[in-house]
Amino acid sequence: MQRHLISAADLTRDDAVLILDTAEEMARVADRPIKKLPTLRGRTIVNLFFEDSTRTRISFEAAEKRLSADVINFSAKGSSVSKGESLKDTAQTLEAMGVDAVVIRHGASGAPYRLANSGWIDAVVVNAGDGTHQHPTQALLDAFTMRRRLVGRDAGIGKDLAGRRITIVGDVLHSRVARSNVDLLHTLGAEVTLVAPPTLVPVGVEHWPCEVSYDIDRVLPKSDAVMMLRVQRERMNAAFFPTEREYSRRYGLDGDRMARMPEHAIVMHPGPMVRGMEITAEVADSERCTVVEQVANGVSIRMAVLYLLLGGAVFDPRNTPADTHARTPEEK
Repeated sequence: MQRHLISAADLTRDDAVLILDTAEEMARVADRPIKKLPTLRGRTIVNLFFEDSTRTRISFEAAEKRLSADVINFSAKGSSVSKGESLKDTAQTLEAMGVDAVVIRHGASGAPYRLANSGWIDAVVVNAGDGTHQHPTQALLDAFTMRRRLVGRDAGIGKDLAGRRITIVGDVLHSRVARSNVDLLHTLGAEVTLVAPPTLVPVGVEHWPCEVSYDIDRVLPKSDAVMMLRVQRERMNAAFFPTEREYSRRYGLDGDRMARMPEHAIVMHPGPMVRGMEITAEVADSERCTVVEQVANGVSIRMAVLYLLLGGAVFDPRNTPADTHARTPEEK
């Protein structure tokens, strides 16, 4: 593991499998009556969110608190950032407070990299999403969900996703989730196909480690997992498709299309879902849909990432007290 987690492309296969295996152990801890570990007691983590978020922010906060870290939540709204304070000044303020890690979400692509490599702050930096660039923990939780469903919870330990066919459908142009998943799934040995309208396919996609198709019906029958992406209107400055109805007809996933998928295939979505556009209620509420599982798995993945970056050692639940109030020898 490197010191920071900025991009899914930075992870080797061994790094990714280590995170997935550690998350599996963290998920077992979540089944205990007391779900907290003393692993990061005394460490301070700041959630530095310059963009609105629900799932990612709450997921990171839950992971940090389950590891017994001290958590500080920072929102750009209502802070000095709204008065014009720069990222550098904010970082130096956090450095003066002695924080150990910063989880950052920013609207500008590259902001987490800048924070990690600028010398402004001597803390671990975890990218929680930057512009249209990367969202590595989302890709990790997606891969974790796929491995559990397609390989097996226990059978998947130590394994990757070699030979699995993953289809990602929707607004690839504006999606950091798509970019992160393409990088990570390729590293894990999966075959990735992107499906989108030509106007929502990024320039230079031919250099990505994936295939591109414009026909969802041709790809579905051979997919092990289909990930639907939300159309990100807040990032659009032009009309990328004629109407919502046209988009839904050509690229939406409904019951008929889901029936063409292999019986073992799953449906995924990073959320929030726009029901009736990229995915119908019938599909979203089906047993094949893993949206709720992805949210739960996100906490385990983020616990694993923070543990490995700040804790260092390979996690062994047998050496970890189940009681968050269990005292260490020095405390007795």
